[in-house]
Amino acid sequence: MNNWDNKRADLHLHTIYSDGTLTPTEVIKLCYSKGLSIISIVDHDNIQGLEEAEDTANLYNIEVIPGVELSSNLNQKEVHILGYFIDRKNTKLNEYLDYFREERKKRAERIIRKLNLLDINIELDSILQKTVLGSIGRPHVAYALLENGYINTYEEAFDKYIGVNGPAYEAKIHFSPEDAIKLISQAGGLSFLAHPNRTFNESELKYLIEIGIDGIEVFHPAHTNERISYFKGITSEYFLLESGGSDFHGTKKNDLELIGSYTISEKMVDNMKRRLFK
Repeated sequence: MNNWDNKRADLHLHTIYSDGTLTPTEVIKLCYSKGLSIISIVDHDNIQGLEEAEDTANLYNIEVIPGVELSSNLNQKEVHILGYFIDRKNTKLNEYLDYFREERKKRAERIIRKLNLLDINIELDSILQKTVLGSIGRPHVAYALLENGYINTYEEAFDKYIGVNGPAYEAKIHFSPEDAIKLISQAGGLSFLAHPNRTFNESELKYLIEIGIDGIEVFHPAHTNERISYFKGITSEYFLLESGGSDFHGTKKNDLELIGSYTISEKMVDNMKRRLFK
């Protein structure tokens, strides 16, 4: 039974609307079974699953913070920006996401052409049939490689073929962190740097703070206690908000264990609301 006296939040969950394996309804039911009372679904460049999530969550007395995870680039590094409390009906946000979904498809086409030249016979149409609304990413290609016996593990797809500097790698369209932060703000939301771990140096972190990032995802499965302390120090020094979650996809054996293990307190969520409505 859920203990609502000690509310916990997981603000990093993915569904079949990006590279997750569960529907929004299934994710909500799983979160309920783990005793969570506040969640955010942040599919990659996609908000189509939010309505279903909100409808299901109402049945389980779970608060859903509408979210998204936007992909951007800085110094040839991928920068993922989490947007919370967004208006999912915002016109500019939806126009951008429609455009980005089409660009994802074009990128996948280029990746598959390169794989075909390497005598790897997989087709875009067969992959698209397993995605929702054609929101395709490299993980979908990785699973196609795995299912067709070209690799032995999911990770091998990136190490051998589609990772950065791999023979079938294709970069995403350029979208700056500044543009991502502005888009989230225009949609009424707050922006957070997702799972920074050791990806960014101090000057890059300061740049993201200068252009208006609202917070950092401090708590994440990839962060050691040392890194958590480091990021908490940064949020304290620059008056930033803290977020966290399991980054659940359902694609790995221990994913089910992550939900409920990487959470933040209701107080941290309240801090976000105060910043938002101040």
